[in-house]
Amino acid sequence: MPNSSTPAALPSDSTVCLRAAIAQTTGVPFYAVPAWQTALTLPSPRLTDLPRISKSQLREHSPEGFLAAGMELKELLALGLIEEESTSGTSGASVRVVFGKSWWAEQERAALVRNPFLDDLFDDRPSLRRAVLTTPGCSGVSCYNRWLNLDQRTLVDSLFVNQSRIPFTLGEEKLSGMAKEVADWSPAFLDVDPVHGAWFALHCERHGLRFPSLRFILTSYEYTSVVHRDIMERVFGVPVINLYGSSETGHLLVEVDGVMQASPGTALLESTARNHGEIGELLVTTLSNPYLPLLRYEIGDYVELKPDGYRVHGRKRDALRAADGSVLTTRMIDQAFAGTTGIAHYQLRQKPDGSAHLLLLPEAEGDTLRTAQVRLTKELGRLLGAVVTAESVSLITPEDSGKFRLTVREAA
Repeated sequence: MPNSSTPAALPSDSTVCLRAAIAQTTGVPFYAVPAWQTALTLPSPRLTDLPRISKSQLREHSPEGFLAAGMELKELLALGLIEEESTSGTSGASVRVVFGKSWWAEQERAALVRNPFLDDLFDDRPSLRRAVLTTPGCSGVSCYNRWLNLDQRTLVDSLFVNQSRIPFTLGEEKLSGMAKEVADWSPAFLDVDPVHGAWFALHCERHGLRFPSLRFILTSYEYTSVVHRDIMERVFGVPVINLYGSSETGHLLVEVDGVMQASPGTALLESTARNHGEIGELLVTTLSNPYLPLLRYEIGDYVELKPDGYRVHGRKRDALRAADGSVLTTRMIDQAFAGTTGIAHYQLRQKPDGSAHLLLLPEAEGDTLRTAQVRLTKELGRLLGAVVTAESVSLITPEDSGKFRLTVREAA
């Protein structure tokens, strides 16, 4: 169950990073208010002495309120020193964020090479050739919200393949065209939203398509279900590796042997959980973006503390409630789907009375998934302590942000 207690102080070997993070707030308007100044001017401030930054505060004050004195947004943009983007708005309204021109690629690579397998693949190369299949419009960094030709969708080592918000509506001809683009591009990896990646994989499976150059699949953008992971591993026969972060904070965690390992040069991480095996909210203090210095930012996700890292449990707003009042995270619900076959995607919607309805999108068109319905309604009903019903559907739509929610708690 998520723990709301105050997190323990960081170990002493993190104090240098904390001092550097605090130094970045000098002359930044957001931190000039009394509550922050009182904490920041302590003789030896600890991370736990500092207030937190909520997403609503970031939305209200970013980007100008987080630029240090002497930095002007228009001038920085005109000089080509920064990029300004808007987040997808999945956990609330969209937030404007600013970072240096090379920052995104640099801190992404720094996170990826924490995985020994990826470190060997990258060697001394700054990047590897990738094909991107994600939600158009989620970020100008990684995808687009208008129709572009092939040349316009090719940036250095990245080919942006998908241009549809809802993969389930793509016809076979369009999917075949996407597969040909990927084959011609010969990427070392697929960089995917897991829903888009799994649907593309099913098309490739139907037509016996493989990509000889492919070494791994990188999932990010939203929570990676065991359903999506199993499909992509089955079809492509390469490792599926999860990368976690946000547009506001950069890439924070990369999967290594089933556990998420931190990228220490990007951020300091805290959890409101105190002990290994407990689940709490993740707080992020950024280290590498001087244009958006964040201290104890409430990123909006639950994580589980492990002796050697973290397990991501999904967004706080997507957690459900059991009949006994305990919190059920997206990960807890998703584990019920392990080993279940025939499902391409799903969504569990909990009603205000605690009952829930499960939407199952089958791999094969028209499949009623009767066996899966019986097993899942029983298991999910046990977890929730309430009645769960289910149906097989032909379409599950995303949020306005373009992202898909696996678990939804409906408002009263």
